[in-house]
Amino acid sequence: MISKSHNPNISNNSKDNPPQTTSKVYYIQVDIDHNGQRLDNFLLTKLKGLPRNLIYRILRTGQVRVNKGRTKADYRICAGDQIRIPPLQITTPSQKSIPTPTQLKTLEDAILHEDAQILILNKPAGIAVHGGSGISYGVIEILRTLRSSNLELVHRLDRDTSGCLIIAKRRAALRWLHQALREGTIHKRYTALLTGRLKKSITTVDVPLLKNRLQNGERIVRVDLLGKPSKTQFKLIHQFNNVCLVNVFPQTGRTHQIRVHAAHLGMSIAGDVKYGQRSINANLRDLGLKRLFLHAANIKIPLSYGSKYLDITAALDSQLESFLQRLA
Repeated sequence: MISKSHNPNISNNSKDNPPQTTSKVYYIQVDIDHNGQRLDNFLLTKLKGLPRNLIYRILRTGQVRVNKGRTKADYRICAGDQIRIPPLQITTPSQKSIPTPTQLKTLEDAILHEDAQILILNKPAGIAVHGGSGISYGVIEILRTLRSSNLELVHRLDRDTSGCLIIAKRRAALRWLHQALREGTIHKRYTALLTGRLKKSITTVDVPLLKNRLQNGERIVRVDLLGKPSKTQFKLIHQFNNVCLVNVFPQTGRTHQIRVHAAHLGMSIAGDVKYGQRSINANLRDLGLKRLFLHAANIKIPLSYGSKYLDITAALDSQLESFLQRLA
């Protein structure tokens, strides 16, 4: 709920409708439904018209305060916390473009599973999971148009990565799935094409990763002893002349983890313009690969305590299938 007892400049808006424009500070009091949520995700939900990069800027510069203190974006909020929101300008829905019929149909057709709690789709490559940084609509905004404004991303995929993406339809499902991710009971399998030759049929990379931002704002991840523990297993499916098809099993969920761990092996994901080699990618483009060859092929979600899982597989798109046939 919006608190109105701690500051004379606090908004009178309801918890679901923060002011579209405010020249004064206002406060949000965290309710029990959002207990344990990351601060940045909470703000992205509450301030849906605000560009994502602006939310992270006001967090980074300390303009957002929790219980009068500065805190980081990954802080997990608690019921009763008082969150200070600085003066801001929120774009109203009428000022934003709306998803095109093609965008709506593309994601409607991509849904692999839907029940009362969650929705899983085979995210196409080239579509961001959320809007921001010049992108009016990502997957979550389009799905909210199709289904409900209450939908929330459970995890993320890079824009150029395709495959299984989980969306929570209820707040309780989001909390449960986040807990399952932290406990490692959600299992993911990716399909990837690596440049070069894998020396062993099963190779495990266990090195920490550190996330940085360059001066131009670009996000980059590097192997660094000061980083977070990160572990990925690569299992060979087929070795071609100078590339190999692999299954990838990430044991942790760091940003760009698979791509950086592949580069750590002296290889890279085929088509990776950030961590790969330009000359190799150019040769692959000549052969017909126009995108990153990384696909979230399978996800297993525990249905309850015990051995039962929801097991969902997403097929490779026609472009990747055609490229593999050309290699063979």
